[in-house]
Amino acid sequence: MAVRAVRGAVQLERDEAGHMDERVGELLTAVLERNELVADDLISIWFTATPDLRSDFPAAAARGLGIVDVPLICAQELDIHGAMPRVVRILVHVETYLARAEISHVYLGATATLRKDIAQ
Repeated sequence: MAVRAVRGAVQLERDEAGHMDERVGELLTAVLERNELVADDLISIWFTATPDLRSDFPAAAARGLGIVDVPLICAQELDIHGAMPRVVRILVHVETYLARAEISHVYLGATATLRKDIAQ
C-alpha cells in the first residue's frame, strides 16, 4: 500500500453555503468513487477556495458526508488577476494500492481546463 495524492476542483455558480456544500460534496464523492476509496483510506484533505468564496468552509462538506475523523484544513487561493472565479480545489492524501498513474484526478465542469494534463 502506498500514500498517494489526489487532486480535484469544482467551480461554484454562486457563493452560498448550501451550494458550496452540495458542489464540494459532489467533488469529494467523485474522488472517492473514481479511485475506489472509502473514508478509512483518507489520511488528510487540504481545501483551498478563491478569495471570492466567503459563505462557508469547504471542509464542512466533508463532515456532511460523514468524514469526521480525518484531518481537514482550509486555505485561500492566491488572488491572481484573471484566475477562474468561485473555485474550490482539493488535495486529498490517501492510502491505496493504486499506482500513481492509476489515480483519477477529478476536475468537474469548467475546472477541467485548469489541469488538462491530469483532469479525467
